[in-house]
Amino acid sequence: MKPFAGLLLRWEFIFLALAILLGAGAAVAYWASRATVLTVAVAPRDGTEPALIQAYADAVAKRHKEIRLRILPFDDVRDSAEALRDGRADLAVVRPDVDLPDNGLTLAILRDQAMIIAAPEVSGIDRFPDLDRKRLAILAHRDADEALIRALLGHYGLTLVTIDPEAPLGLRQVALVEMAEADLAAAFARKRVDAVISVIAPTAPTAQRIIETVQAASRNRKVSFVDMENADAFVARMPRLQAVTMPAETFGGSPKVPESDVRTVGASYRLMARANLPRSVAADVTQHLFELRSGMANVTPAADYVVAPAYDSTVGATSARLPIHPGAVDYFEREQQSFIERYETWIYLLAFLGGGIGSALAWIGQRLSRLRRERVEEATDRLLAIRHEAQNTEDRDRLHALAREIDDLAGDIAKHALERPTEARTMSAASIAIDASRSTVKRAIATGRHDDASSSAEAVAAKISAAAE
Repeated sequence: MKPFAGLLLRWEFIFLALAILLGAGAAVAYWASRATVLTVAVAPRDGTEPALIQAYADAVAKRHKEIRLRILPFDDVRDSAEALRDGRADLAVVRPDVDLPDNGLTLAILRDQAMIIAAPEVSGIDRFPDLDRKRLAILAHRDADEALIRALLGHYGLTLVTIDPEAPLGLRQVALVEMAEADLAAAFARKRVDAVISVIAPTAPTAQRIIETVQAASRNRKVSFVDMENADAFVARMPRLQAVTMPAETFGGSPKVPESDVRTVGASYRLMARANLPRSVAADVTQHLFELRSGMANVTPAADYVVAPAYDSTVGATSARLPIHPGAVDYFEREQQSFIERYETWIYLLAFLGGGIGSALAWIGQRLSRLRRERVEEATDRLLAIRHEAQNTEDRDRLHALAREIDDLAGDIAKHALERPTEARTMSAASIAIDASRSTVKRAIATGRHDDASSSAEAVAAKISAAAE
């Protein structure tokens, strides 16, 4: 019988398979729990958004959230929108009225802006037609803001010009005069400008300072705001904007500034995500942005202006002119997926593979047990065959050869029993076969010696008898 070591698989292979299975499970667990790194395109460089997004990135990293942000800065919102469109960024700061990427869906509104046109009350400017041949001061001149102002004035038949501030204006022309905030008071005093225009968040500190300067230029400290009576009609023409109402007393209550609600239009800076960003990831980004907002406000005041986009229903949110990402809607509706729901496909796959591997290991174990049993049974059968052969042979050399074979078989069985567990019933049968075959061979050898002696005695007696005769 051949040695069992060269015929059977060793237990080390089973342990290796188990180690591979455990390693695969650990790899899946690591993959499921690792932080997701997202690239966010941020613009404009001179706006409040870079500081806000940096504060957000620092906050999620500090609190070991499941997302990380890699910031990709740009000078203009057109560039950040393009980065989202061509796949260089997963998230982007976008101003929809300037450039709306076709694969961008809203997560949050970072800053809502309104077009504010304010003048001392004595100027008599409170409607758009009153701006004919007037000069408007603008403090932060951005191309996106100028495009909005030009479109809005054009809606009322007015033409925006950027000529020399001292040059005379033609009929239905409006001049835009760029200047620093520190020069605004002097410009009002010297009649260089008639009003100030700004696309800004009404609650921002800069907006408050601008209106205070206009108040100071008014003898009765009253401020006149240009009211846009049909803001909804303009938004219908430019659907990427929104109608905005500034409540009375937004800038102060004594005197009331403004005295009544002011209707105007505005734009928004939005944090958008690519449409194919997984819902669970988009939900996490939105959740952490709002949950960490209060802490971020200690770093930058811009965090206080982050708001959720308004919508009436889930269907309306995802089918609006500026659609909201389904993941963000999940957070707003408190319908975020649980861990099991997020990774149920992987869990089922792992369970399926684990079951298959477990079945394979069980089969290998059964196969090994069967091989062990078969080999011992073969040895047992051979031992029984040796016993039968010993009972029917008188050849002493053959009997001695059978005795050596019994010893070899017994040694192989003993070695196998030490290396691998074997069924007790099988080993008991093998032990009985060893004892029986060995006893039979011994008796056969002993009987053969006795027979040889008797034959010799008889031969000697015959010779003596023959000699006597």
